[in-house]
Amino acid sequence: MSKYPGVPSIGFNEALIFDSSREGRMGCSLPGLDVPEVDTADVLPDALIRTRDAELPELSEPEVTRHFTRLSTWNFSVDHGFYPLGSCTMKYNPKVNELTARLPGFSMLHPYTPVHLSQGAIELMMALEEALREVSGMAAVSLQPAAGAHGELTAMMAVRAALTKRGNPRKKVLIPDTAHGTNPATVTLNGYVTEPVASSEDGYLTADAVREKMNDDVAALMLTNPNTLGLFEKNIKEICDVVHSRGGFVFGDGANLNAIMGKARPGDFGVDAMQFNLHKTFSTPHGGGGPGSGPVGVCAELAPFLPGPRPVRNADGTFDLVTLPESIGRVRSFFGNFGVMVKAYTYLRELGAAGLEKVSEMAVLNANYLLSLIGDTWHVPYGNGRCMHEVVASDKHLAHTGVTTLDVAKGLVDRGFHPPTVYFPLVVKGALMCEPTETESKDTIEEFAAAMLEIADQATIDPDALHRAPVNTRITRLDEATAARKPILTASMGEKDE
Repeated sequence: MSKYPGVPSIGFNEALIFDSSREGRMGCSLPGLDVPEVDTADVLPDALIRTRDAELPELSEPEVTRHFTRLSTWNFSVDHGFYPLGSCTMKYNPKVNELTARLPGFSMLHPYTPVHLSQGAIELMMALEEALREVSGMAAVSLQPAAGAHGELTAMMAVRAALTKRGNPRKKVLIPDTAHGTNPATVTLNGYVTEPVASSEDGYLTADAVREKMNDDVAALMLTNPNTLGLFEKNIKEICDVVHSRGGFVFGDGANLNAIMGKARPGDFGVDAMQFNLHKTFSTPHGGGGPGSGPVGVCAELAPFLPGPRPVRNADGTFDLVTLPESIGRVRSFFGNFGVMVKAYTYLRELGAAGLEKVSEMAVLNANYLLSLIGDTWHVPYGNGRCMHEVVASDKHLAHTGVTTLDVAKGLVDRGFHPPTVYFPLVVKGALMCEPTETESKDTIEEFAAAMLEIADQATIDPDALHRAPVNTRITRLDEATAARKPILTASMGEKDE
């Protein structure tokens, strides 16, 4: 291996912006008043008038620019390099998505714009719903939820409403040990009790395990498919049939849809509800670079309970917004995170059906290529040498060296890679969960694999070096437990919070 992407460079220590403030400095010049001066007390109520100046830092324009530019160098993003966070599907965000979201007709549209002046936006929302229905095999889709976990919460709210209409909301929800971590929180927030279901020794959920737990008290089964071990649930149709036979619903977490879109539709094998992570599968930014969006798709029985208002097409071809009488109500202000919808719709239109299928093929191929490169050295407990979209390795083969998963993650940072997801899923002790996605090249995967193999060698030769890692970064190894429990939020750089 001739190189890794990370190289030492100038790193700036940057104080809090308030610590750089100096009275009287400013970064703008304002013109003099061209209207008569008015005393605020004459035009505003006392409650709206400040009694002291706003506590804002005072700096010049260069100081502000340099402060935020220097802070930006502390970050790692998908535009910097490979972001192998398993389960998160951190794929590249195409810049054409940003261009379309910034079109004035979309970006300048005020949320309170009347329906008759928002026809293009409503049409786009309807088109995106139709595309997501086609990809998933669901009967109806709502774009309102603001994140993946919000989407699964909305889906289970619809499940509870449907069961209540039948006469009994039921008490429990089944959750396999390979499901996503947000599922138990969703269960609790909907007033249900979690009932865990163990996977088999080879990492799959079996129909018999579900049948043993399924009864008239169970409202639903929440599963992730492909699951968090990177395996497609080969018994999925039979499992859905078992749940349906006792009157329950099946929620399929759509976080890993990137592995199967264009190849299999959850609605076709029995899933009744699912969320879509637009910030995963459909290439829109994550988190603070987003925001996120988690539309929810449902079967015909659940469709009347979707949140409203919902876009509809009138007989004359115009578009309107309606709220269904059995709707669970709004789950998000206005109609959801519209800018994210524009980006996801752009991605869908850019790729088309054939392109989406190719995405899944390449995502699975890339993951299996990575597995083939590291599988003889690293412990990969499930899959028998095959996986779907992600590789779940562990630190088991390093136990004799004292090197842990956390040490491996820090060693990857020294080599210029963002670490993969660590210590998840919980069924794999010391897990390293790597998802290359379809957007990474063969070269990048080979570089990452070489770094993983080098770390495995270093663990045997010089484990202390990995215990100290990272050493090439601006800030080296932290006491992460103390940092989480006693964060320094207000003191200047270098000061200790007594």
